[in-house]
Amino acid sequence: MKRKLIAAVSVAGMMVGVAACGNGSDDKSKTDAGGAKEITVWLMDGSAPKAWLDEVNKEFAAKHPGVTVKVEEQKWKGIQEKVTTALSENTPPDVIELGNTQTAGYAVTGGLADLTKDKAKLGGDAWAKGMTASSEIDGKLYSAPWYAANRVVVYDKKAFAKAGITPPKTRDEWVAGLEKLKAADPASQPIYLPGQSWYVLAGFVWDEGGDLAVKDGGKWKGALSTPQATSAMDFYKKLQSFSTAPKDKDEATPQQSTDIVPKGGVASWIGLGWEAAGAEKALKDAGKEADFGYFPIPGKTADKPGTVFLGGSNLAVAERSKNKELAKEWLALAAGKDQMTKYAAETKGALLPNQAAANFATAPGSFAESMALAGANGKITPVTAGWANVETEPNPIKEFMTKVLNGEDAAKAAAAADAEIAKRINQ
Repeated sequence: MKRKLIAAVSVAGMMVGVAACGNGSDDKSKTDAGGAKEITVWLMDGSAPKAWLDEVNKEFAAKHPGVTVKVEEQKWKGIQEKVTTALSENTPPDVIELGNTQTAGYAVTGGLADLTKDKAKLGGDAWAKGMTASSEIDGKLYSAPWYAANRVVVYDKKAFAKAGITPPKTRDEWVAGLEKLKAADPASQPIYLPGQSWYVLAGFVWDEGGDLAVKDGGKWKGALSTPQATSAMDFYKKLQSFSTAPKDKDEATPQQSTDIVPKGGVASWIGLGWEAAGAEKALKDAGKEADFGYFPIPGKTADKPGTVFLGGSNLAVAERSKNKELAKEWLALAAGKDQMTKYAAETKGALLPNQAAANFATAPGSFAESMALAGANGKITPVTAGWANVETEPNPIKEFMTKVLNGEDAAKAAAAADAEIAKRINQ
C-alpha cells in the first residue's frame, strides 16, 4: 500500500528520542545483554515529538522502576515488509506504530494482540469513532488509534476578496463561489483539482451515504455503481470543471503544493497541512506573498462540514510480545487523554489526537482549526486486509474517475472498477 498520506502528515522538526529508565525486576520483562529489563517500541520517523516521548517514558518509568523503554525509529519506506517479518519472529517489538489503513492486514494474520478486553483500561471509551474504526475488525480491538490528519480547502484571500466571496458552508455555496471566482479572473483556476484525487471523492461518497466497497455476505464488493457513488462523482466532475488540472493525475503528480500553487493563478485547492506549509514556503522563497485562508470541505448542508478521509496511525501490541502487559500499560499512557493532550500541544494542532477532549486550542482562521472542524466528521477506507490491494497502482478508483471525467459512460466505468475492486479486495 502506498503510504504517501501518512508519511505526509509528519511534522517538520519532530524527532523520535530514546528514553531509558533504571534497573529493577519484572518476571514478564525480557533482559538485554547488560541485565536491564526492557520493552521495545517502534515509532515512525516524525511521529513523536521528543519532549512528548520523554514525558511518556518518564511517567512509565515512575510506575515500573527498572524497566527500560527502548524506542526504535523506523522509516515508512519498506516498513510493511519489515513489520511483517518482525511480527512472525519470536522476539518482535512489543509496541508498534502502524498506518491506520494497514492495521487490519496485520490483525487478520494473527500478528497483533487482541485488546478487546483492555479497551476500557486503554481509554477507548473516549476515542473518536472515526479513528477507532481502523482499530476494530469484526468487533475485536487490535490497536489504539493515535493520531490523524485530514484535508481542508486552502484559498487565496486576495482572490476571494476580489470576487467578493467568503468561505462557503454548503456545496451549493461552494459552486456559486467558484463561479464568481471564474468571472472575476478568467485567466486563473477557481480551484485546482486533479482528476484522480480519490481521497476527496471518497469524502463525497460518504456524504451521500455510500462507500467505496461494502461487505456482501462473506465477500466484499465494489460500490462505485451505486446511486450514492454516482451522485458523488457527479459533484466531483462539477468541481473539476473549474480546474485545468490533468484528469489522469493525482495531487502528487505534479505536487500541487510546490509545483503548481507557487506559480500563481490558483484561487483555491484541497490539501493537507504539510502541503499548505510547503506552498507558503515555496512562495516566500520565490519572493511572493503567501496569504492563505482555510475552510473545511463544505457539506451538503450548513450544519456540518463534508466528510473527510482520516489518514493517521495506530499503536498496537505484537501477539508474540514477551511483555504484553507492560506493552499495554505503555500504550495506555501514550494513547490516554493526559498524554494525548500534551501530544496535541507539542504538534501545535498539526495532527489530530485520538479524542476531542485532547484537541489543541487552535488559532482562529488557522489550518489546524479547519482540520479539527472537518476531522470530527472523518472516516477511513473499508476496514479489511484486502483494501491494501485496491490502492496498489494502477488504482481502479483513480482509473474510474479519469474515465468519467473524459466522458466515458459512468455506469460502464463504475462496473469495471467494481469488478476490479472485488477481485483485489477478496484476495
